[in-house]
Amino acid sequence: MKKLKKIHSGHLLLAEPFMLDPYFRRAVVLLCEHGRDDGTIGFILNKSVRMQVGELVNDFPDFEAEVYYGGPVRTDTLHYMHTIGEKLEGAAHVVDNIYWGGHFDQLKTMIKDGQVSQDDIRFFVGYSGWDSAQLEQEMNKGSWIVQNAQPDYVFKESYDNLWREVLNNTGNIYSVIGQVPDFVALN
Repeated sequence: MKKLKKIHSGHLLLAEPFMLDPYFRRAVVLLCEHGRDDGTIGFILNKSVRMQVGELVNDFPDFEAEVYYGGPVRTDTLHYMHTIGEKLEGAAHVVDNIYWGGHFDQLKTMIKDGQVSQDDIRFFVGYSGWDSAQLEQEMNKGSWIVQNAQPDYVFKESYDNLWREVLNNTGNIYSVIGQVPDFVALN
């Protein structure tokens, strides 16, 4: 894979290896909305909050689905990406078979009826957001590495090594970058 120059919805942003920002250190962010006047929205894929969705939403059906930290913006909100598609009213297509959002009460009904499994959906508290030109400025500073998203990056059993996995799959210099230890000074 080659490094992508222009970003759009459906791309992954990988934090450069020496980023110190605690919210985005070693983060893999899926962009769900980009290029509009009101900016960019994405979700960090690889930072769990170690809670189940039922612990956050009182009237949620019995459903074991871990919740992830989507980003530092509006951490009082719950978001979801899924493979349900247009069966869920209001869902926005992101890339391939990945959709974002949709009618929440309909989602709960679909879960109660067994139409949705844990493999079909990911929940996020908060989101990552950038003003209209902010992300481009960060890109120009080299803060992010951009790659194409793949469904197997978004819906998987373990996300602990996702940052490293995506860089390794990218090849070339990125495979080397993916091997940089978390804390270089400790080596």
